[in-house]
Amino acid sequence: MESELKVPTMAELSATGQQPEVLFWVGCAGSFDDRAKRITKAFVKILNRAQVSFAVLGTEESCTGDPAKRAGNEFLFQMQAVSNIEVLNAYEIKKVVTACPHCFNTLKNEYPELGGNYQVMHHTQFLDELIKNGKITLEGGKFKGKRITYHDPCYLGRANNVYQAPRDLIAKLDAELVEMKNCKKKGLCCGAGGAQMFKEPEKGDKDVNIERTEQALETKPDIIAAACPFCNTMMTDGVKNKEKEGAIRVMDVAELIANSEDP
Repeated sequence: MESELKVPTMAELSATGQQPEVLFWVGCAGSFDDRAKRITKAFVKILNRAQVSFAVLGTEESCTGDPAKRAGNEFLFQMQAVSNIEVLNAYEIKKVVTACPHCFNTLKNEYPELGGNYQVMHHTQFLDELIKNGKITLEGGKFKGKRITYHDPCYLGRANNVYQAPRDLIAKLDAELVEMKNCKKKGLCCGAGGAQMFKEPEKGDKDVNIERTEQALETKPDIIAAACPFCNTMMTDGVKNKEKEGAIRVMDVAELIANSEDP
């Protein structure tokens, strides 16, 4: 397993004059949240299996500034962004891939005006590309025939029109993709966006993640697939609220791909 989790840092590669094909931007959730760390490990497992030349920033990576910006603190956002851009530009980074739609959206759409211009891909886009280029192959595996419903993250779907890549990946698993009544452009937020992840919800009739989980459960899925660590947390909480955690799993698309061949 250790060989599968080989994770070089940019500092290590730079010291030997190497430049990786892609920088894996891990993000705060993928670095510190115990559940999201499993998504990070699954994605690294695939990168190693596909022999992709990649590196991470490690301790040189800081928050992109997305939560600060969404919460209205533009000054803090710009401080965080400029700091990251200085590091990325010093390493002459050209291509960035991340498993977090919030990082994806910020790096792709908000860093250019501050001097950070990179080709930014979400991990579902990158995985889809690896499969199309024959770098990894999927032959159904243990998710064959499973009913999987996919939740569109707001910052991946409606904000950046990335709808097809994650669905293509689920189809490659020979799984049955069942759509919720609110999907794609009409997708419903999990309740964590706009920095809501970091606070208690306001008073109301029902939490957004419960409403979204109910929509997912209507499809009678075996698995709820997500492509965002925030969404994963909110949907997992929703499934627990409905006392269905024993029957229904919430998994990131990368985890589905990484684990499809495992017994």
